[in-house]
Amino acid sequence: MILLAIGVVLLGVFALRFRQERRRFSNGVLLLLGILCAGAALIGSGAEGAGPELLVFFALALSPLLVLVLAGLLMLNGVVMSRREGVRLANLLSFGLGVALLIPYALLVVAVIAEWTVFGVLLLAVVLVAAYLGFVLVAFLFYSVVYSWVTRTDDAVAIVVHGSGLLGDRVPPLLASRLDRALGIWRTDRAHGPSPLLITSGGKGSDEKVAESTAMAAYLVEHGVPDEEILREDRSTTTRENLLFSRELLARRGIESRILLVTSNFHVLRTALLARSVGLDAQAVGAPTARYYLPSAILREYVGILAEHKAVNAVMCALLVAAPVALAIFGEAK
Repeated sequence: MILLAIGVVLLGVFALRFRQERRRFSNGVLLLLGILCAGAALIGSGAEGAGPELLVFFALALSPLLVLVLAGLLMLNGVVMSRREGVRLANLLSFGLGVALLIPYALLVVAVIAEWTVFGVLLLAVVLVAAYLGFVLVAFLFYSVVYSWVTRTDDAVAIVVHGSGLLGDRVPPLLASRLDRALGIWRTDRAHGPSPLLITSGGKGSDEKVAESTAMAAYLVEHGVPDEEILREDRSTTTRENLLFSRELLARRGIESRILLVTSNFHVLRTALLARSVGLDAQAVGAPTARYYLPSAILREYVGILAEHKAVNAVMCALLVAAPVALAIFGEAK
C-alpha cells in the first residue's frame, strides 16, 4: 500500500506540474516513476510473496535490459545506414556505439565466472550507471510521445518551421517533411479562421547556395502560401538560434504567444524544452522521419538532454558508482 501511495502521489504531482508547464523534462521522470511504483504495487498485490522488491527489479533489471535493446537497435541501424548511405565512418558510429554498450555486460559476466571481486564491483557500478541512463532514456522516449499527443495545432497565430540543411539550393526530404506538416496545419487553421503567419527559420551553411529560410519560403510559395504571409529568419545555425531570432521577428509583429514550432518528430521534446529555456511561449509539433534515420537521431537528442542536465546526471552517476564500492569495502571490513 505504501508503494501504491507513493505512485499515486508522484502521478498527482506530475498532473499538477504538467498542467502548469508541460515543457519540463522532470515531468517525464515523475510520470515514469509514478507508473513504476503504482505498477509494482499492483503486481505485487496480486503475486504471493511479492512486494516492494519488485521496484528494485524494475530499476536494476528492466533498465539494463532496455540498454541492451538500445544496443541491438543501434547495431541494426548501423547496418541499415551503411547499406543505404554507404560504408563510411559516420554511418558506422551507431553500430560502434551499440557494440560499446554491450562491453560492460560481457565483462561483468566474465568477472562473475572468474570471481574477480574488485573488477566485478567496478563493473556492477557500470551496470548501475547503465540502469540509470536506461531509465532516463525511457523517460525521454515516453514523455516525448505524451507531449506530442497533447499539443494542439488548431489555435496557432504563428508557425515557425525549423531548418535542417539543404542540398545546394534544394529542400531535401527531411526538411520537406517539416514544411509539409506546417502546410497542413496552416491550411486547416486557414479553413476555420485567420491563417497563421509562417516563419521559415534557418541560415546559410558553408555548403549551401542559399539560406535555408529562402529555399523553405520558396517551397511554401510553390505549394500555395502567399509570399506576404511568410517571414524569413536567415541568421540561425542552431535550434537555440532558430528560437531566439524567430522570437525577435515575432515580437516586431506583436506576437508573443500561441506560437507553434514545427520540427522533426524526434526533435519535438528538446525543441520545446529549449523554447522554455529562452523564454519563448511556444509549443512544438513533429513531422514524420524515415524509420532508418530515427535511432541515430533519437540518440543525438538523448545525449543532448543528458548534456543539458549534466550536473544532476553527474551527481547521480557518481552516487551509483560509489554505492557498490562502499558496500564492497564495508563487507571486507566486517
